[in-house]
Amino acid sequence: MKKPQPNNRRKFLTLGLTGITTGAITSNMLASDNKQAVTPRETEGPFYPTYIAKDRDFDLTQIKGHDTSALGDVIFVEVKVVDTGGQAIEDATVDLWQANAAGRYRHPHDSNTAPLDTNFQGWAILPSGKNGEFRFKTIFPGTYPAAKDWMRPPHIHFKVSKLGFVELTTQMYFEGESLNKKDFLIQRKSEAEQKLMVAKKTGEDPVTYRYRITLEKA
Repeated sequence: MKKPQPNNRRKFLTLGLTGITTGAITSNMLASDNKQAVTPRETEGPFYPTYIAKDRDFDLTQIKGHDTSALGDVIFVEVKVVDTGGQAIEDATVDLWQANAAGRYRHPHDSNTAPLDTNFQGWAILPSGKNGEFRFKTIFPGTYPAAKDWMRPPHIHFKVSKLGFVELTTQMYFEGESLNKKDFLIQRKSEAEQKLMVAKKTGEDPVTYRYRITLEKA
């Protein structure tokens, strides 16, 4: 992947948004009394992992062989993958990646001057379980500048695939974050679509967020 120039990061992030938005609206038109809306699509962004990490498990806060854990606030995220009929999708492959607590990705093309946390895994490839569910431990992602006048809110990227279903790339946001209301990407979505992209806090201790991903059959 070519490195986007710093002054073109915003352009890179928003490339193809018209098509993405249209696709999301089309998918969400599937929602009815008997069908659930497909999770809206979102741009992959410029920081999809380029390296093959040995440690890609359910705990992003601890890298195998490291004595020190990642910096930041530890959270858990519970995800359920379902189809538009609400049926669990077993053994879907879920790629997820995110910025560290300081807002920097573990990626060679991230020009952010925030510190790199060498103890943060930053990326995982996980299977959905028998009930379409999985739970992972991570650090609450930091914010970072996408452009001079644009700070990205905390978010986690997901790419979900399963034979017989349309592959989905999206971004999960967190409820209650003020930057959600100012973010160029999520604000391109309708109010209904935005709700489908925001994880809800469960009130559990340690802090846990719950999120549902709905795939469309191919």
